[in-house]
Amino acid sequence: MSANSAETAARVEVVLVKGGRTKIRYPAELLADDGVRVSVRAPWAGGGVRDFGFVRFEAGDVFTEHYWRDRWYSVKEVRAGDGTLKGWYCDITRPAVLSGTELVVEDLDLDLWRSADGTDVRRLDEDEFAESGLAETDPEAASAAVAALDELEALARGGGFEKLLP
Repeated sequence: MSANSAETAARVEVVLVKGGRTKIRYPAELLADDGVRVSVRAPWAGGGVRDFGFVRFEAGDVFTEHYWRDRWYSVKEVRAGDGTLKGWYCDITRPAVLSGTELVVEDLDLDLWRSADGTDVRRLDEDEFAESGLAETDPEAASAAVAALDELEALARGGGFEKLLP
């Protein structure tokens, strides 16, 4: 292999949609796609620092993100720039769709955080979910979203996400 033929990792554009509009889009390295789960890695794509009080996302952080075509969530391992595990941030979403080089995911407002040591597991944005009106406009999707959050919380409290991420 010559110096000019260095292999480059496959790239995808992650597109997070919320309420029918693109919330954020960012480039990511495609790590794996087994036909059901798509895994990517990307640096923190938010503008500046996002301080939740229990965790800060900032420049240098790296997210290894796992999306499923048959599940209503994504699981994102969050590491600081030095490689230290911060924890896992999980989004409740409709099943992901990979179309060409776009990985499209519809955010359904509910989220879950699990700290690196597992002592802090918290459900997030339940108020936003209630205000979204999804329970009235799409009761089946709302039910699937709540069930997905319950499943993730049980996994987080039961030791982690190893069962999902072999």
